[in-house]
Amino acid sequence: MPSEPKRKPAAPRKRTKSTSRRSASPSRKRSSKKKKKTAFLSRRWVKVLLFVMGALGLVGIGYCLGSCWEQKPAGSKQHVRHKKDAAHPASATSHAKPGHMQPKTVTKHERKPSRSVAKEHEEVSHVKLAYRGDRAKLAIIIDDVHTRAQLDAIMALKMPVTPSIFPPYTLSPHTNKLATYAPHYMIHLPMESGNAKFNRQSKTLMTTASSVQMAARIHELRRLFPRARFINNHTGSVFTENYRAMDMLYRAMRKEGFIFIDSKTTAKSKVRQIARHYGDAYVARDVFIDNIQEVGYIHGQLAKAAALAKKHGYAIAIGHPHEATLRALRSAKGLLKEVEVVYIDSLFREE
Repeated sequence: MPSEPKRKPAAPRKRTKSTSRRSASPSRKRSSKKKKKTAFLSRRWVKVLLFVMGALGLVGIGYCLGSCWEQKPAGSKQHVRHKKDAAHPASATSHAKPGHMQPKTVTKHERKPSRSVAKEHEEVSHVKLAYRGDRAKLAIIIDDVHTRAQLDAIMALKMPVTPSIFPPYTLSPHTNKLATYAPHYMIHLPMESGNAKFNRQSKTLMTTASSVQMAARIHELRRLFPRARFINNHTGSVFTENYRAMDMLYRAMRKEGFIFIDSKTTAKSKVRQIARHYGDAYVARDVFIDNIQEVGYIHGQLAKAAALAKKHGYAIAIGHPHEATLRALRSAKGLLKEVEVVYIDSLFREE
């Protein structure tokens, strides 16, 4: 019996696009629409946020510019500073002495105090000189005074010589009482020297002292010497060369109403720079008269001081209560006839 011919298997039915679309479930359609909508909304919110942030940034920049403009109007701080200098010409003319060089560039270890620090003390009276007159003025200071005998010898000169009295220390604990006998006097403050033996005096101010310690020391001096106006340094070469320490001390003295006279024990003293920073006149020793304790030498130094006074309007000479110095001063009237010998007070303008 002949076998039946084999049937070819039916070809699989091709799925057309329309069929696949029809077969896609409705839930899939909904989810894809939701995704598209979410993506669109997120892009839209990003744009909105970027716009808001940009607007806020522009507002902030405008505010900053406006505040800066208000703080720095035309003719601000720098202008005011020049006006102050013009109002106090004495602080400018008082620095014209030879040997008083312009301040050098301050290194990073000797930075000047910030303007805010200076502004804090702006209200304290500026140091102003009043030495201009018909005759040149010579102020003679006698340092290291610590006994009644020394003070009596100075006052017996019948010449306006200013004693500079040591604050109380271990060997002379009551030196402040000498001030009650002297109509004119100043304080001779021990400060750190390059020679260790000079730093042994009790309460010598060291560069390592903090601003609080310095302020306490100066407040103590104000209590001990209530009438004092002037302070000069005993030794102090290391201290006056240190800008940071000297600035702290200067501010403390200024706050207590003291005026600092630089004994100029070093050519590297920073006192000039500091005084100028606060708008004060810088006042310093011109001549030491008794480095050699001989009457002839001292007379020569006094003549030199008188010549400087005639040239610049005033000069400051410093000596010590040695017998030779006192003898030289007693016999120096002829040498000093062309200048007016005055107490240190007479060089300064009253506020």
